[in-house]
Amino acid sequence: MLLQSFTNNALECGTDEAGRGCLAGPVTAAAIILPEGFSINKLNDSKQLSEKIRESIKPLIEEKALSFAVTHLEPEVIDKINILNASIKAMQDSILKLTPTPTYIIVDGNRFKPVNEIPYSTIVKGDSKYLSIAAASVLAKTYRDEYMNRIHEEFPMYGWNKNKGYPTKDHREAIAKYGPTKYHRMSFRLLPEQLKLEL
Repeated sequence: MLLQSFTNNALECGTDEAGRGCLAGPVTAAAIILPEGFSINKLNDSKQLSEKIRESIKPLIEEKALSFAVTHLEPEVIDKINILNASIKAMQDSILKLTPTPTYIIVDGNRFKPVNEIPYSTIVKGDSKYLSIAAASVLAKTYRDEYMNRIHEEFPMYGWNKNKGYPTKDHREAIAKYGPTKYHRMSFRLLPEQLKLEL
């Protein structure tokens, strides 16, 4: 059973990201403030939900939220500041877009950096404990999946409509065959040693 809030603070926001472990595409974060008494059947950590369920509850989350925002940070930013900093920045940027401004932030995971001195707590596996983090995880995942489906049209050989940029066997074989694209994270190990690219 997911809990309504961490602090009983009316303007508590939850935030989460998707796509940290991917070889291609952005890291995407969402932040959301939910109203009191918020409830959606089947809402849980997005990793526990099927794509069909995520897609069906996404519009309900958006409709019921007091405020929500989503941010994509591109591979060149990830390569420049590293994936941990990019994940945190995407969450921070999403929080800064919220109106009204949250008075407390709960973050999935164990690392974060302050946003305008708003108090916050990091919660390991927060997306399976608190409604707002679970809702943020669903938005981050669905918006990122849409993005990957869109860029799949441009480079269909990598199968991003299925693997969403994660390091699957098929994805790595396509990188070995066709080389990396502008959407690949060059700071990541795109291929195992035995398939090293000549760049």
